[in-house]
Amino acid sequence: MSLLTRWPQAQLCLSSTERREATGALERAFASTLETLRVDIGLVEMFEAIYVPLAAWLVSQQRQHGAPLVVGVNGAQGAGKSTLFNLLEVTLGEGFGLRVAGISIDDLYKTRAERRRLAREVHPLLMTRGVPGTHDVELGVALLQALRSGGGQSLRIPVFDKSVDDRCPAAVWQEWSGVADIVVLEGWCVGARPQDEAALQAPVNALERNEDPDGAWRRYVNEQLAGPYRALFDLIDVQIMLRVPSMEAVYAWRSLQEQKLAERMQHLFDAGEPTDHLRIMGQGEIHRFIQHYERLTRALLLEMPSRADVVLSLNDNHKIADIRVNKPCR
Repeated sequence: MSLLTRWPQAQLCLSSTERREATGALERAFASTLETLRVDIGLVEMFEAIYVPLAAWLVSQQRQHGAPLVVGVNGAQGAGKSTLFNLLEVTLGEGFGLRVAGISIDDLYKTRAERRRLAREVHPLLMTRGVPGTHDVELGVALLQALRSGGGQSLRIPVFDKSVDDRCPAAVWQEWSGVADIVVLEGWCVGARPQDEAALQAPVNALERNEDPDGAWRRYVNEQLAGPYRALFDLIDVQIMLRVPSMEAVYAWRSLQEQKLAERMQHLFDAGEPTDHLRIMGQGEIHRFIQHYERLTRALLLEMPSRADVVLSLNDNHKIADIRVNKPCR
C-alpha cells in the first residue's frame, strides 16, 4: 500500500509521544490480523501518516471543546465515509481511549410510506431517498442532542436497509449506552448549505430538465436545507470533507457499491432465502438515482473545501492524495 500524502507536519497535534503510543497501541490491536494475512499491507504506516494525526487533531479539538465533540463527515456517494468512520473509531478508541458514537444520515431516511406520502403531496421525485427532505431530521436532532448532553443514557439509533429501500424494524436498531467523547454524523449532504435562488434556475442534468421543469422539487430541497437541516448541521462542531475528484468518479464508485450489494444479496439467493423484495439497481437506474444528488454534490465540491476544517482529497483510484487542515490545533 503506497501513501500519496501525509498529514501536514506543521499541523501535527498533541505530543510526538502521544502519537507514537497511539500508533503502537493500534499495531498491537491489529497484530493478529496482520499475522493472519501474512502480507505487509502498510497498515501501520497508513495509521502513522494519516489516521493517528487526524485522530490527534480530533482529540485536541475535543479537549478544547470540553463537552462531547460533534464531528460532521461529508463525502459524495462512494467516497468512503463509512470506512473513514470505522478507522477513526478504532484509532480514537484503541489509540487514545475515547468512546466514539456514530450516526449515518442514511439511517435517518424516512420510511417508504413516508416518502410515498411526500411524493404524492409535494413532488414525485421525493419518493427517491437521498436529498434533503427525505430524512427524519427531528430524530437526528434529538439523537445528537442526547449524545451531546453526556448524560450516559441508553439510545436507539435507527438502521436503514438499502436493499429493501426502507427503515429496519426498531428491534434491530443499534443501541448506545454511556457517555460519548466524540459523536460522528456522516453523510453525503452533511454540512450542506442552501444555494442562491439564481443557482436553482437552470437544470444540471436530464432528471431536473425532464422531471422538474418548473424547479419545484429543487426549491423544496433548498428550503429544507435552509430550515430543518440547518438545525441539524448547526450541532456540528468540526467538519471533515472527503473530497471526490469528479462527478464521474461518483458514478463509478456508486455503481461499484451497488454491485457489491447485489453480490451480498446473491448469497441469500444461493442459500434459498427469498429475494423478491430486494431493490437492486441496474446501471440505468443507478445513473438516474445519482442525478438526484448531482446538484448538491457539485455545489459542495465547489464551496465546502474552503470552509471545512479538514479536507481529505481523493484521486481517481480512491486514494487520499492531498490533506488540507483549515483549522489548526491550539
